[in-house]
Formats: sequence, C-alpha cells, structure tokens
Amino acid sequence: MLLRLAYLAATNTLALPRLLPMSDRDKDIEILALRHQLLVLQRQVGKPTFTDTDRAILAGLLHRLPREKLRRFLLLVRPDTIMRWHRNLLKQRHAATCLPKRRGRPPPVRSIRALVLRLAR
Repeated sequence: MLLRLAYLAATNTLALPRLLPMSDRDKDIEILALRHQLLVLQRQVGKPTFTDTDRAILAGLLHRLPREKLRRFLLLVRPDTIMRWHRNLLKQRHAATCLPKRRGRPPPVRSIRALVLRLAR
C-alpha cells in the first residue's frame, strides 16, 4: 500500500507542472471532460471498489471540506462515507502508534520459579 501511495504522490507531483501554465478555462474544460467520463463509467459499471490507498487519498483530500460542498461534488461515494474513511484512517494511525498493553498477571521471575520448582521436588 505504501508503494502505491508513493507512486500516486509522485505522479501527481509530476502532473503539477502541467497544470500551472493552464488557464482557468482550460482547467474547467478538463474538469468537465473528467466529470463526463465519470458519468459514463457510472452508467457502465455496477459498484466501484476502492482500495485502501484510494480511500486514504480521497479521505485526505476531501475531509476538510464542509459536507454542503461535498454534496455538490460529483463523487462516487456519499460524503458520509468519506468522513467515515477519514475516521477509520485516524483510528488506524492511532492504533499503530499505541503499543498494546499486556493483560493479566505478569510472568513470574525466573528465580522465584526455580525456587518453587526446587521446593516441589
């Protein structure tokens, strides 16, 4: 997943110089073309499947926008789904940083264990 995320970050970074010289009109036309392609894909394909990397990218890009703006966007998923993905992403990050705590009684010290075994004989 990290390799795919790095690849997507690199390709998006390399695409940035292509967008800088474009006028706003050209960008708007490209956005409209992409939206139309998305509509075509939505008609042809049943239910899209997102990888973990896709979820992370969409959640990272769109989580700061208000839900009203998200509802106006043409998205493959509902805004609530994006917010859920972002919450899950934060939970996973938090779970990865927290070390699991040992449960139950701590193991006996070796010297005490050896003493108990010697007394049992």
